[in-house]
This record gives sequence, C-alpha cells and structure tokens, in this order.
Amino acid sequence: MTDPSPARNPLLDPAFRIPFHQIRAEHVGPGVREALADARSEVEALASSEEPLLWETTVEPLDALMERLHHRTTPVHHLLAVAETPELREAWGDLLPEVSSFWSTLFLDEGLWSRVRRYAETSEARRLEGLRKRHLDCTLRDFRRSGADLDPAGRRRLEAIEGELAQLQQSFSENVLDATAAFTLHVTEANRLRGVPEDALERFRQKAEGQGTPGWILTLDHPSFEAVLRYAEDRALRAELHGAFFARARIAPWDNGPLIPKILELRREKAELLGYADFPDYRLEEQMVRSGRKARDFVAEVVGRTRPYWERDLGELQAHARTLGIESLGPWDVAFVSERLRRHRFDIDEEELRPYFPLDSVLKGLFETTGRLFGLRVVEREVVEVWHPDVRYFELSDEDGKLLGGFYIDLFPRPNKREGGWMNDLGYGIGKADGSVSPHLGVICANFAPASKDRPPLLTHRDVQTLFHEFGHLLHHITSRVPISRRGGVSVAWDWVELPSQLLENWTWEKDSLDLFARHWQTGEVLPDRLLQRMLRARRFMGGWQQMRQLGLGTLDLALHTDYRPERDGDAVEWVTDLLSPFSPGPSFAAAHPLPSFMHIFSGGYAASYYSYLWSAVLEADLFTVFQENGIFERETGRRYLETILSAGDRDDPDVLFRTFMGRGPDPEALIRRNLGEAA
Repeated sequence: MTDPSPARNPLLDPAFRIPFHQIRAEHVGPGVREALADARSEVEALASSEEPLLWETTVEPLDALMERLHHRTTPVHHLLAVAETPELREAWGDLLPEVSSFWSTLFLDEGLWSRVRRYAETSEARRLEGLRKRHLDCTLRDFRRSGADLDPAGRRRLEAIEGELAQLQQSFSENVLDATAAFTLHVTEANRLRGVPEDALERFRQKAEGQGTPGWILTLDHPSFEAVLRYAEDRALRAELHGAFFARARIAPWDNGPLIPKILELRREKAELLGYADFPDYRLEEQMVRSGRKARDFVAEVVGRTRPYWERDLGELQAHARTLGIESLGPWDVAFVSERLRRHRFDIDEEELRPYFPLDSVLKGLFETTGRLFGLRVVEREVVEVWHPDVRYFELSDEDGKLLGGFYIDLFPRPNKREGGWMNDLGYGIGKADGSVSPHLGVICANFAPASKDRPPLLTHRDVQTLFHEFGHLLHHITSRVPISRRGGVSVAWDWVELPSQLLENWTWEKDSLDLFARHWQTGEVLPDRLLQRMLRARRFMGGWQQMRQLGLGTLDLALHTDYRPERDGDAVEWVTDLLSPFSPGPSFAAAHPLPSFMHIFSGGYAASYYSYLWSAVLEADLFTVFQENGIFERETGRRYLETILSAGDRDDPDVLFRTFMGRGPDPEALIRRNLGEAA
C-alpha cells in the first residue's frame, strides 16, 4: 500500500472558497514561492512562444497568469489585515522582495512586450471592437506606464524603486497597526468616564477584567476612541486620548516619520523616470480627472464653495463651547461639543438611535434593500473556511437564482486587525466563452462595537452608513458581468470606484428603506417618525466642517506628492501642519493631522487620489436624484443602474457610463445642495 500524497498547500488550493481556516504562517513561504515559480514559467513560455499571434495565444494567457498569482497571494494580504501574527508578518516580509520583483518586472519583460506589441499590429488586433479593443489599449498603456520603453538602466532603476516602495509601504502599515495595538489607558476613577454610554463602559470593564485589573481599559480602536471623544465630560481625558490617537506612529519604535519622505521621493523619481512632471500626473492619467492640475483645481474650487459653511459651523461650535464652559475650543473638544450642540438643536442623540440599529436587523434590511432594487438574493451559509469565529459567510444570487458570488463579513475590532472599514476582492470569476463569468468572492470588514453581556451588537447610524458603503463596493465587485478580470468589478478609475459605495449610503436616510431594518432590538418598534424627522433635520449638521476636513486631507495628499521636497522643506509632519493652517481654526487643529498614520495614501490605494471621495460624491449625489424622482425602490431604475454602471466595471470610460445612465453630464451643484444647504 502506497503512502498518501502530502497535503496540498492551502494557498495553492483552487477551490472557490479560500481555505482560510487551514492557512498558517509556515504555508506562506513554500506556497507563494511555488506560485511565483509557476508564474515565471508561464511568462517565459509566453514571451518565447512561436504560436500564431492571436488574442487567445497572447492576451488571454497573460491575463490568466496574473489572475492565478493574484488568487494565490491575496489570502496572505487579507490575513495580514484581519489576523496578523508575528510569524505571518515575518513570513511575508521575507517574501516581499520576491513578490514585488515579479510584479515590477512583469511589464518590463522584453520578450513579453515584444509579443504583445507585435500582436497589436496584426489585422486581428486592428479589427477588435468594444471590450477587447479597450482591454488591448489598456494593456499596451500598462506596459508603457510600467517602463517597457525605458532603456536597460532605466528598467533596472524602476525595478529597484518598486521593490523599495513595497518594503517601505509595508513597514508603514505595520507601524500603524503596532502603535495602535500598543496603547492602553487604565482608568480607575468612575467620574473620569462620566457621560460615556453604558455599552462602551461595559466594553472597557471587560477589557480590564481580561487583564485581571479593576477599573476600565481604554484603547484606540474606533468604537472606544469615538465613545470617549464624543461623550466623555472629562476634558483632560478627551485630550489625552486624542493626543494618543494622533501620536500613533510618530515616535519610536513605530516612527513613520523617516519613511514618509522616502516614499514620496521614490514616487516622484518613478514618475519622472517614466516621463511625467510629478507623481499626481502619473497616477491620475488613468483617472477621470486626468492630471494633477485638474485635481488641484477641483479641490480648490470645492474649498471655495465650502468655506462659508465651514466658517458658519466653526462659529456655532465656538459659541456652544462657551455655554459648556469651554472658552477656547480644542480639537479634542469638537466631537463632544458637536454632539451636545446637535442634541440641543435637534433633540437627537446618536445613542438614542443606536437601539434601533441591531446588527442582524440592519444586515437583513440591507439585503432586502438590494433585493427590491436589483432583484438580488442573499443567503447566509455555514462554512468552515473562516479566520475567526466572528466571521460570517453569505452567497448572493440574481433574480433567476444564478449564483453571482460569495462574501465574508468581519465586523468587530481585534488587536491584530487593522482599523477602519473596507471591502476586498478575494477572487474574480473566470470569463467564459459565452461572455459570462463564474462567481466572484469578496469580503467586508469593519470595526463596530461588539455585543455586550446583555445586548446584541448595536450600530450607530454612522456605522449603518459604513456597512451600506462597503456593501456598495461589494456589489460593484460581485455583480460584475465583465468577462475580463482586469476590466471588471472594482478595477476602475479610482475617482469612479467610490460612486457605487457612496450611492448606497443614501438608502440609510430614506424612510421606506429604514422601515425595513430600523427596529428597536427589544420591542421590534420601527424607528419613530419623531426620531426620523430629527435625524433628517440634522443630516446637514456640521456638513461644512466635515467637508472641509476631507478637503484638507485631499489638499495635503496632492501637495505632498507635488510640492514637498525634504531637503528644502524639512520635516513632513511640520510641513503639513503649516499647509493645513487655512483649513484649521488654530495651530492645535492644524497639528492634529494623521500624516504618520495616514495609511490611505502611504500604504493603501489613495496616493495622490484622496480627492476622489469628493469627486465620486459629486457624481453619486447627482445620480441619486433619479432614484428620488422615480422612487427609491423603482425596479426599472434599479435595473438600468445595475446594467449600465454596477455590473459594467471598466468596460467603458466612466464618463460614458454616467452619461448612458443619466442621459447627460454631471451636475456639480448636486453635492452642494445635498450636503451644505441650510439645515432645516
């Protein structure tokens, strides 16, 4: 009797659901190296192929090898975000130079570039239309933007830049995660926590009990931080936690200060090496805005439109702060004073709304909303392929019962999980000969307050918006019907990708959709009209303040990537503080910026693109007016949106997709009318 064959490395498992429950740090090295070896062999075979120059022998094999490697390495990226361990981090750190080298040299391979370029000159390629023509054009552009036309010395330098950037960006992310997890504040006096909601106090108590100490343990995860900054009457406590939050990754051993100028300088060098004036021009060439200058002009224009509303909001905050005995408003006071002013003006408290948003009810209502809009059906499945007991798995089908994809949700904070909320593409379905695609796989992550001893997880209305936002991204991915993965799902212009997510948030403000899920967790009572009307009246509350903060972050992102030079301008943190003065009531506000922990632009996908949140908001605010006019659950409108935008990925320019749905170009005033008009 022969010995059984050795177990297959779970990273190389081709199953639709990734076996997260089996993946360990020791699998990473062997699995990723085998995946890289396979990919290198495929590149070599394609580059030296003597087969006829056809779509099926040139473009499709290139796409397939990229997708296979993506599928095999994505689980590691995901686990580093949701279940990081020192062993996993070390294993990936050892591999990172090899992985980044592969991706940085793929489009620099002379044989591969020669084959693709020669195919583009064939009569077949010249006859291509529609999606295939667009994809070939984009592929040629990808080669050129990756340095395929550089001389050998230029290609070698570009490869070195990409490798160093990958290491620096990974270190930046790790420093933020470690600095966040390292902070705890032990409070022993109950009066210091006066005003903090009971469910947050219970979480703080549980943390202390878990460490075998009396009192309360405060951390910097979002539910804890927000509860203190928004509700704690102890101003010194608010200042202490606020200071700790913005000090993350500013001091050793997790200091990101030295990394920031290195990352910026390498990005600048990369752009100039490729023939661009600066990194924003390089990055934004493929986006709707097209150039750094247009992005800066857009931001400046919206700043001008927003400033009067910001000044109005600031004056109201300062005036109300004085009624609370705060003569000089500090950045640690804003959330607290804003919440008190909101209660005073609109008789509404976020904590008064929380009991009406139990998580399971919100999920059920979210799925019902998308069912009514698009005919989609969501069903929960019990599966073993999860990375933590909190994780749940669902499948999404169309109205004919065809499976479109599966997705995980992971919604509660943990020490080894990064902050914020996000959606990730875990797998794109395979394109078929008939133009359809097989199911997709995705994940939604967030950091909501978990259940307490006697209550289920209860969300704030802002949490509800976050959940709808990330589900909008997920729908963009899972409903994609584009048979070419690099043109499908969320593989779109960065200032277009936020439209589906921000659009879905609108249904968290509509009575007809709220009635589907806003029900008291104990009584089942729907959200009373008195609370809904107060909520709606307060919707624009502090809209100018919030929008100016976004604009400040967008400004610093573009300015850093355009104007900042470390040898001339010195410390980047101080430089940004000066830059933000026009967006700030005073020096302490300008200094309270997240640069050393700003993962969006230093380790995420928003470098030179943070402006895109507002760009997309202009588009979605305009687009939602169609649903308001026709009915928020009108199926024909939902069908048109699903077909022309949500499932369309990058099959055409975003401007074309928008005009196809709207019948016209965007109205830039839509966002101003919705967000910055006088509150009722």
